[in-house]
Amino acid sequence: MYKYKYVKATTGGAFNGKQNHRELIDRYSREGWRFVTAIPTESNGHGVIFEFDLVFEREITQE
Repeated sequence: MYKYKYVKATTGGAFNGKQNHRELIDRYSREGWRFVTAIPTESNGHGVIFEFDLVFEREITQE
């Protein structure tokens, strides 16, 4: 069984503002989470994505 974590990330939009997805993936992987996928959550309707959820998983050990 796996536990999932959803973390909001920003893209900076069309003009390459602040992007934080790489730092978030690195941080959570150091904590034992595995990156699964990114799900767009906010866009302008013309293909420019502003925010998305990064999905991480970690196996739950059963005792």
